[in-house]
Amino acid sequence: MVIITFQNRPTERKALAFLLGRFSGRVLKSGEHLVPEAALEALAEQNIPYSVKGKASRHWTPASDVSA
Repeated sequence: MVIITFQNRPTERKALAFLLGRFSGRVLKSGEHLVPEAALEALAEQNIPYSVKGKASRHWTPASDVSA
């Protein structure tokens, strides 16, 4: 899994509309998106720009995204 962001809200919406039903993923409270590596190529093929923040930790859990 990879953490990515989008440059603006319209691009994010376009990406989410494309990714839904094709790939599993999660939107984090920070606004970052957790997607499988295969989604990166698919987004590029659709000319949807994104920035890679890095690989998700193997120990990432939904609970780690909850603020105290």
